[in-house]
Formats: sequence, structure tokens, C-alpha cells
Amino acid sequence: MAQRDVGHVAVVVGAGASRGLGGALARRFAREGLHTFVAGRTQERLDALVGEIEAEGGQATAVVTDTTQSRDVIRLLDRALDEGGSLDLVAYNAGNNRFSGLLDMDDDFFEELWRLCCFGGFLVGRESVRRMLPQGSGSILFTGATASIRARPPFTAFASAKAALRGVVHGMAREFGKQGIHVGHVIVDGMIDGDQLNTRFPQFKQEKGENGMLDIDAIADAFWSLHVQHPSAWTLELDVRPYKEQF
Repeated sequence: MAQRDVGHVAVVVGAGASRGLGGALARRFAREGLHTFVAGRTQERLDALVGEIEAEGGQATAVVTDTTQSRDVIRLLDRALDEGGSLDLVAYNAGNNRFSGLLDMDDDFFEELWRLCCFGGFLVGRESVRRMLPQGSGSILFTGATASIRARPPFTAFASAKAALRGVVHGMAREFGKQGIHVGHVIVDGMIDGDQLNTRFPQFKQEKGENGMLDIDAIADAFWSLHVQHPSAWTLELDVRPYKEQF
């Protein structure tokens, strides 16, 4: 039996709107020649993103995934390996920046944010490492936020979840870096110029002015730069923000 040619695979978890960070990451990775598996909750959005990537000459596959369910995460990563090849790069971009005052917050609100932002990241991180260790290489990159390092109301629940994810990432980097797995955390400190924010709060773009919001393709470039770093100079944590952002 002839041996199957092994390709190179990327997985983007949390790919929804085309003009969102997940979409930008998927397009960036596909342009670099990686067969990119895009995972999210909405088949229609994933299919549209795959169509864009294929129209540019890239390879992509849509997999509807609930990242808070281990069976879905296992199925996603197994499919990426079976249909693609070596698992080179996984990006965890799932999250939902919902906000509420503490006294108005019910139990489910707090737990659901933690499950999506942190627990889902843990599941994707664990299962990615399990598949990368035999090959001795791979990058696992996570999207952070200002809230990863600073909690302000009414984002207390979101901040607790993102800070917890940051702890998972730091622990993974120290546990698996010496085995060839590059684990990184990108803190996005500012407003992202994408569909979600521009749809919900269109006035912000005008208020911020030119280059006052983070360009999604520029963030995707930062993720890619981490992936291609020489192993003698790996970065664990990178923060990106507009030059006019207060911090």
C-alpha cells in the first residue's frame, strides 16, 4: 500500500464571521499553505468562510463544534489529522465578551462564560498536545484580552474566565515547551475592527479614528509570527494594541 502524503494542518476554534479574528486567522494560515479546519457553532458561517478561503486558492474544512464538549473537540482534532496530516498549528479564539454587574449576574451567566473562555481552551489545549507530542512539534496559540490581566466592572465574569485561561496557557507552556510544543498567548488590548463590534457599537470606530482599533489581519500576522519563531527564541506572551490606546 502506498503511503499517504502527509500535509500540514491548522485548526482555528472560534471561527465565525468573515470579518472577525477567527476568520482572519483561518485565511492567514490557509495562505501559508496549511489545510485549515475552521470550527464554530454555525454551519452557514463556517461554510461561507471556507468558500472565501477556497476562492483564494487555499484548502479549508468546516466542522461544527461545541468547544465545551470533549467529544466534539476530540472529533474535530481527529478529523483534522485523518483528513489533513500533521497538526502544525491550533488557535483557540472562542470566547464571548458578555458583561453584567455582579449583583445582577446569575449562576449560569458566570459559569457559561468560564466554560467557553477557559474550559473550552483547556479541552482544545489538552487534546492538541496529545496529538502533537508524537510528532514532537506544533504551536498552540490562544487569544487573550485586556481582561486576561485586569478586571473592571461590568466585565468581572469575563475577566475571571480569561485570567483562568491565561493560567492554563502558562502552565501548558512550562510543561510541554521542552518537548517541542510552542504554547503562546496573544493579549488583544483594545477594540477589534471586526463585524461584531462594528455591528453592535458602530459609533466606536468613528470615535477612535484612524488606526484606533486593531486591524484583524494585523492581529493574524502577530499569531503567525509566533508560529514561525525559531525555537531558540520562543515567545510565551505577546500583547498587541493600537498605538493610541491608553494602557
